[in-house]
Amino acid sequence: MAISQQKINANPTVYEPTLTSHRESSPTDYDETVRDAIDQQEIFDLIRNINDPEHPLTLEQLNVTQCDHVQVEDRANYICVEFTPTIPHCSMATLIGLCIRVRLLRSLPNRFKIDIRVRKGTHQSENAVNKQLNDKERVAAALENKHLLEVVNQCLSTAA
Repeated sequence: MAISQQKINANPTVYEPTLTSHRESSPTDYDETVRDAIDQQEIFDLIRNINDPEHPLTLEQLNVTQCDHVQVEDRANYICVEFTPTIPHCSMATLIGLCIRVRLLRSLPNRFKIDIRVRKGTHQSENAVNKQLNDKERVAAALENKHLLEVVNQCLSTAA
């Protein structure tokens, strides 16, 4: 799904997806009175299939997201996801981060504080992108933009 005709990274490297996680079920998985812990693999499973806004590939296939770059502190209600743009001057970095944030906001309990960050040293404007992605007012304003929200929803449409 391309949002523009001219691509910034016309020929990205495509990686093989990691093994699909398989969780063993336990009796407490179906008990509504038991609070389920959220772990690194669960967060990665939520974001791995988000479509890149510029290419018909997932963030996992482009190696933008990796399980090792997800930090979860369930008891502290904290999640941090770091991602790596495909190129250091990627103009889609903020949009990718916004897609990750929206996916997690829609999927997780409200108790979590979520930080989304560009991995250190992977983008020429990482500080500015990180500031935008973690400012509640900027995120809310972005999601009020109907065109931008439509693009985010397209990126999330096939995400499991």
